Amino acid sequence: MKIPEQVTRIAAVGAIIAAGAVGVRFYFVPQSYFSREVHQQTTVAREIAKPISFAGSLECRDCHDDVTAKMDRGYHKTLGCESCHGPGTGHVDDPEGVKVFSPRDRKFCPVCHAYDSARPTGFPQITVNSHNPRQPCIKCHSPHDPVPPHVPQECSACHGQIERTKALSSHALVKCTVCHEVGKEHKISPRSSTATKPETRAFCGTCHAEGSPNADMPKVDMTKHGGSYLCWQCHYAHLPEGS
Repeated sequence: MKIPEQVTRIAAVGAIIAAGAVGVRFYFVPQSYFSREVHQQTTVAREIAKPISFAGSLECRDCHDDVTAKMDRGYHKTLGCESCHGPGTGHVDDPEGVKVFSPRDRKFCPVCHAYDSARPTGFPQITVNSHNPRQPCIKCHSPHDPVPPHVPQECSACHGQIERTKALSSHALVKCTVCHEVGKEHKISPRSSTATKPETRAFCGTCHAEGSPNADMPKVDMTKHGGSYLCWQCHYAHLPEGS
């Protein structure tokens, strides 16, 4: 069977292209181009040549020991100085001539503390438009030890995510202290003194068991419903109807 002329031409063109690619690869492109060691060395050299911008918090302690000591005891103890003040190498080399950035407007702190449902439960969050609107954060809070000037009286001050969820549920009118015992120390140092949580099925049964006082609440047979599982293993307490 005779091979069509078109196929022969296409094959010839393909062979020429392949030969050209091989030639370029082995005769015109330097071997160092494909060397991992050369690439690694040049990358390291390039990065080392860049000017150092960040000094590190240890440098700050040499001159600002009073501030760093305050931070070590506060809620910002895990936050690096340059996270808020920006690169500080220039200031370390020339403290009088180069001043570090000091955030003073209202836009800076909400980067971390504006309400965001993805943030961890208990992380201090605010609704920016309603929380002391138009006032700079540093007017009420010391950035190095941001304890609020007044102890929050409402749980929503720290638990905004839960409060917003609960507001849409059938538990909207149930006060947090109905289910949680909250000591005074929790409002001052929440991480060292946590609120209690219900630990038995009988707790939810005070409202939802058959024969419990409030007739308007959903009732279940506590001896059969859910077996031996704790209620909150199936129902999210802050939005039980969504479980």
